[in-house]
Amino acid sequence: MAKVSEKLMVYCLVAIFVVVAMVEGAKGATICNIPSSRLNLCRPAVTGRYPPPPTKQCCLLIKHADLNCLCNFKDVLPAFNINPSRAFALPKKCKYNLHIPPKCK
Repeated sequence: MAKVSEKLMVYCLVAIFVVVAMVEGAKGATICNIPSSRLNLCRPAVTGRYPPPPTKQCCLLIKHADLNCLCNFKDVLPAFNINPSRAFALPKKCKYNLHIPPKCK
């Protein structure tokens, strides 16, 4: 039962972020230290069957991301066609020694 309510809370948080992003519109919202307007910079590296390596722009974005915060969205990433394993592998692929929370590996 706790797992269901935890997932529900994560879905609610994502819904709130989506609404905030829509309301903020031109200004753009920031999610886990990542401007929502720049999230697509990493999309190719975390989607599809054979994704390309992350671009330099994606790596610069990941360098400043709050990985603990992003970890809270791990279960909802597939709803956006994002492979969580690939998403949390980006810091290593970008050659950054960032701490990935154990629950996100």
